[in-house]
Order: sequence, then structure tokens, then C-alpha cells
Amino acid sequence: MSAVRRKFGDEYQAVGLARCSARRERQRFVDKNGRCNVQHGNLGGESSRYLSDFFTTLVDLKWRWNLLIFLLTYTVAWLVMASMWWGIAYLRGDLHQAHGDAYSPCVANVYNFPSAFLFFVETEATIGYGHRYITERCPEGIVLFLFQSLLGSVVDAFLIGCMFIKMSQPKKRAETLMFSRAAVISQRDAKLCLMFRVGNLRNSHMVSAQIRCKLIKSRQTPEGEFLPLDQCELDVGFGTGADQLFLVSPLTICHEINSESPFFSLSQRSLRSEQFEIVVILEGIVETTGMTCQARTSYTEDEVLWGHRFLPVMSLEDGFFRVDYSQFHATFEVPTPPYSVKEQEENLSQSSLLNSPFDKKTRREQLCPLDCADTAGEKNKLPAKLQKISLRKEAPARALGMSSSNTEKTLSTGDLLEIQEISPTSDGEDTDNRMQLKALKINAKALTQSTSELELQKDFPGPHPHRVVVLMGTDSDSAQGKAERFSFLAPLVWE
Repeated sequence: MSAVRRKFGDEYQAVGLARCSARRERQRFVDKNGRCNVQHGNLGGESSRYLSDFFTTLVDLKWRWNLLIFLLTYTVAWLVMASMWWGIAYLRGDLHQAHGDAYSPCVANVYNFPSAFLFFVETEATIGYGHRYITERCPEGIVLFLFQSLLGSVVDAFLIGCMFIKMSQPKKRAETLMFSRAAVISQRDAKLCLMFRVGNLRNSHMVSAQIRCKLIKSRQTPEGEFLPLDQCELDVGFGTGADQLFLVSPLTICHEINSESPFFSLSQRSLRSEQFEIVVILEGIVETTGMTCQARTSYTEDEVLWGHRFLPVMSLEDGFFRVDYSQFHATFEVPTPPYSVKEQEENLSQSSLLNSPFDKKTRREQLCPLDCADTAGEKNKLPAKLQKISLRKEAPARALGMSSSNTEKTLSTGDLLEIQEISPTSDGEDTDNRMQLKALKINAKALTQSTSELELQKDFPGPHPHRVVVLMGTDSDSAQGKAERFSFLAPLVWE
């Protein structure tokens, strides 16, 4: 662990360890200008991989090294080729003889090394002054001239192409893409959000601009593994398309802090003790060149302001909108809860439980379970035959209860089980009481009738005795009325 701390700095400690009160200046993973503070060392034999992609290696070098390589390449090539021309003249003896009609040299008017160097430069640059030239009696000079032309074309294409790509790189375009100096945390649409601002200083647009955010934070896994500079994605509207920007005016990028956000447990108090870095990456195509441009910046925990909001920079003028970049980085305080989203949700759930009304049961709902329980207990005490009899005798009673509104037409005051008529317009509570009492009477009479039927069963021999139904009524009831009442209760056959 100590080696990890020495390698990644004192500010990246294991999770749960207390920080020192006095620490040195915060080491950033990405600078404000977008430069990554990462250096590769101890490559060993892997350094040869840079030579396999030599062109990209040259492009990635700094300008001073590119200019040095450019000058050295041409200087060395010119000196080598000039030396080869001088060597041909020396071997043929052209340096010590007068050039005229009597003697035909390989290269006319080349007497020393400077004249050979001038001949090479004139040939390479296709200047052609006409004073120095190759004669037809020098085949080795013709072969060297062809080799010089091919080699010069390759060197020109390589170095000039490298310089062109180096100059046309859109890195400088990122200098005109602005990010706010600080990020803020405040409420937007009743949700706690992390926000920062981006802007484009040029009138030329960034085509297909897209923004991404990464949270750089060291953490320790439940297994005890320490992950320095662990990267986590911050959602800035990937699912809704809000990460696709139309960057013609400054925009405020918003990250909603919810249960899926790494800042779900972040509060104003814990922000002071946290250590993290938010890396912002803005990508787009430069409209003028068609090349992809990427601008980067970062925000540390000291650059995140809790309870702040950005000042507006847009104003409507006569016929156009004006952007005031003097207020681009300005913020102002707004009322913001100092609690984390996790704490707010817990407090909201607790308060909803405390304020929720209890279920108030009516008197009938409170009494009904007791009656049902008593009836079920009485049935369980009876034999199986008696339980079936009681269940079958309760069915007509329930049917009578459901058709209580029509009892005026079918039953009289002295009918079966002495059921009285109940007015539908009577008081609700009294009606419930009377219905409960009558239900108890029906259950009691059902039990007495079932026992009496068992006694009557002994007096009627036969394999299938029928059930005896006793009709109760007044003397004034006619036979037809008794028959109707008898047909209302269907006969049941003993099993």
C-alpha cells in the first residue's frame, strides 16, 4: 500500500483512511487545459514499437523536434548526395582536367566539392541554371541521377506530409472551446444536479458535438483490492440524447444525481472530505476542415460549488442574440438542501410512513370476522355429516339475505325462520346490528334443525331417506303460499 501511495501521490489513499489536514497541492489527472499528466517509463524492449509507426511518432513530437528533424534530414541528404557526385568526378579524374572539347567529363563544370553540392541542389530543386549538366558519356552519373530523383521525392513526401499534418491538427481549435472554471451543484426541476458550462468562441460550428464525463476516484473493493484512479461514467443525457450538443451558444451541461449516480451519497458536508476529479471530454467535427476535434478539462472537489447557479449570458438585441462572455464563469448562490439525495429519499420515506392514515374498519367489518370465526369453530366441532347438512342449510339462508329487498312480495311476517322485513331506507348502523343478530339466529336454528333431522332419520327406514322440511306460518296462510315457500327451498338428498 505504501508503494501505491508513493506512486500515485498522497492524495490518492485507500478508502476509509483519514486524510492529512495539511496536504500539498492537488495533483490533477487532467489539467484545466486538457493535458494529461501521465508519463510512460521503464518501457524496456517495448520502445521499438515507436519505430514501427515512425510517421505517427514524428507527428506526435513537439514542434521544435519536428523542425530539427526537418532541417537535419534535408541537410544530411544534400551532403550525402553531393559527396556521391564529387566521388564520381574524383574517380573519373574530372577534378584535375580542364573541361573542353578535347575532354568530356561526367558532369560539366564540377571541379570540387562546392561545385558538386551546387549541382545537386540545382538538380533537386529543378532550378537548372544550365552551367552544370550531365553528359551522355557517364552511365554511372545517369544511374545516380535517377536514384537522386526517387530519393528526393520520398523524402519530400515524408517530411512535407508530416509538417502539413502537424500544422493542420485541430488541437488549436480546442483553444476556442471554453469550459467554466467551476462546476456547481443545485436543484433543477426539483432534482439535485451537477452542472457546468461549455461555449464556442468561433462562429464556425462544431458538427456532431458530443460531450462525455468521467469520474476519476480511487476506491477499495470489498475484497480489499485498491483501485487507484478508477474511472466511472457520469450520465449527462446519453439515454435522452442530451449529450448531443448544438453548440452555437453557451450551454449548461447537467448530470442528474439519482440512485444510479456515483454522487448519490454526496452531501455538502461530505464534499469537503471527498477526493475526486471530474474529466469532461467534448468532441466534434470542425466545420471548416472536417477533422475531429477534442477539448478536455477537469474539475476537482475544490472546484465544485454547492448551492450555486450560473448567471445567464444570453440577451436579446435588435435582430440577434448577444452572448456576454464576461459572465461566462460567474455564479450566484441559491437555496439548496445540504443533504444528499440518499438522505432526502430516506427522510421522505420516513415522513410518508408517519403521515399515512391507518385503515379504519367499520363496525360491520370488525364484527364479521368474529362471527365467521365462531361459525367455523362450531362447524369444525360437528361430524362430517352434520357439517355438510349445515352448509347446505346455510345456502338458502344466504339466498334469503341477498333477496331481502324483495321479501315484501314473497314472504309474510310469520314465514320461515321468522325473518322480518328490513326497510332499505333505514339507518345504516341499526341495519348492520339487526343483520348480525339475525345471522346468529339463523346459525343457531340451523344447528338445532340438523340435530332434529338426525333423530327423525331413525324413524324413516330405507336406503335413501328424504329430508323433512318444516314449514312455519300462520293459520291464515293458504296452501298455495306454503307451496311457494316450499319450492323456494330446494330439497336436498342425503348422501
